[in-house]
Formats: sequence, structure tokens, C-alpha cells
Amino acid sequence: MEQMTAAHRTLPFGTQVRVHDLDNQKWVDVRINDRGPFVDGRVIDLSHAAARAIEMIGPGTARVRLELLSTPAAESPARYAVQVGAFHNRENAERLRREMEAEYGRARLITRADTPALWRVLVGLEPTEDGASALAQRIRSERASIKFAFVVRVDSV
Repeated sequence: MEQMTAAHRTLPFGTQVRVHDLDNQKWVDVRINDRGPFVDGRVIDLSHAAARAIEMIGPGTARVRLELLSTPAAESPARYAVQVGAFHNRENAERLRREMEAEYGRARLITRADTPALWRVLVGLEPTEDGASALAQRIRSERASIKFAFVVRVDSV
């Protein structure tokens, strides 16, 4: 929380990004070290320190522009999946994983080491972001119970 870091759905971990606040003209450089945000219409989730640096703490959200500064040199080929849920209860996550695997093939749990732990349910493994976007659209159209299905980059297969 107190490092200059951020979460992004698809940029590789280690990517350096300059985040420009379009309203107050402030900017901050951050390193991508997590996945998110998983709220429709949001493109990046800043750490507390980074948000404080550009005076985003009060409002919590802002209109921003991202400027790519650098990407990791030894980057493995990108793979994308669709996140269909996140649970603090592993049994609930496992139940959804089984349902999604039965309908869409590959589905797995990824643990985020928060306190308490967070279990993310990922479906598919696509070589392109467009392929994962098509899967996300299919899931949203076929499963009314899935309100949010987001494309995420999978950094380890």
C-alpha cells in the first residue's frame, strides 16, 4: 500500500506506467504488481501512496490517462483468462470453478494472499486479449448470474 505500485488487468507485472490525473494535472509513476481493478469502467487501481501523491485520496476515483514508460525485458508470451468471481470462502469459489469448467472447459482458482485470503475464479486460457474478450462476452450472455466477467492477464500458467 505504501509503495508506488498499481493493479492493472492486462499489463505485465513489472511494467512502469505514468498515471496522469486529467483534472488536477498531477502525475505519478507506478509499477504494475497486481491484477485489477475489477469494477466496470476503471482501468487502474493505485496503491495508497500513489493515490496520495496525485491527491486522489478524497475522491477515490479520477479521470486518468496512462503513459507506458517501460515493460519487463524478459517477458513470457501473454496468456489471458476471464475472471468470473472472487471469494473469501474457498468452497464458494470451488463451486463456481466446477460449474464454469463443466460449461467452458478450463477453469481454475488463483489465490491472492490477502488477509483474509481471496480466491479468484479464472476461466479459459487464451493467447490473445481479443480471444479472452470474446469468452467474457459469451459467459456474460449465457450466465445471468455472472454480473462481471473481466479479462485478466495470466502471468503464470
